Amino acid sequence: MYNYNGQIADNFNISIANNRAFLYGDAVFETIKVSNGKILFLEDHYFRLMASMRILRMEIPMEYTMEFFEMNILKLIENFEKSEAYRIRITVFREGEGFYLPLQKNVSFLVSIATVDEAKFSIKSTDYEVELFKDAAISTQLLSTIKSTNRMVQITASIFAKENGYNNCLILNTDKNVAEAIDSNLFMVQGNVITTPPLQDGCVNGILRKELIRLLQKQTEFIFEERSISAFELQKADELFLTNTIKGIQPITKYRKKTYQTNVALTLLELLNVSIVQD
Repeated sequence: MYNYNGQIADNFNISIANNRAFLYGDAVFETIKVSNGKILFLEDHYFRLMASMRILRMEIPMEYTMEFFEMNILKLIENFEKSEAYRIRITVFREGEGFYLPLQKNVSFLVSIATVDEAKFSIKSTDYEVELFKDAAISTQLLSTIKSTNRMVQITASIFAKENGYNNCLILNTDKNVAEAIDSNLFMVQGNVITTPPLQDGCVNGILRKELIRLLQKQTEFIFEERSISAFELQKADELFLTNTIKGIQPITKYRKKTYQTNVALTLLELLNVSIVQD
């Protein structure tokens, strides 16, 4: 089921002849979790969506307020099967004719929905192995930090991971530093220091990354830092974990010959679930 510009239906006949999202990847998206009727981190998602549209020089309609998107998400949920949690995706794409240069600036939005098994974030005690993806790199520039529909590096990395039996891949940037995982931001734990790559390294400006940084800056047990992470540091770490809006925190248990603890990830998950209830 979909919400296309405010209309709810199971299917829509959208022409691809002049659809710039299909032809050029001229679109941005947000993936949002709804838990027990609450849209998690709605404000952060909204402002990231607006910032992404501005970066791509899309014309933002006056009605595109946070309340507008909240209403359209809830409208879709009301018409869908009941569940404790949902995965919502908002895609905003530029309409109109043109080749690389769009001839119009107007946009449309499409909201899709799927159920999610768990309302709370949790960590499953299963192995989670990753490997470096070396066939392509992301660039250290502003466009890499937004959620655009041009995700070819992540797609090919996903195929590589599937073909080789890995749960995920860590993606390098053009400076040979580790920027992120396929669908997540990366955090590294060494002693009481927790490190994540800065946005300047090309990682996506993740919503859960932002929330976790907020939590880390409020506490005194750990020292938090944003800096580049080289591939050589990964095997020296005590823990590696990934953050994602839908999954929450995902510990990495194995990278090459190194196995990792999950203690810090479990501690931070508790803080995260508490913060969601309090917000």
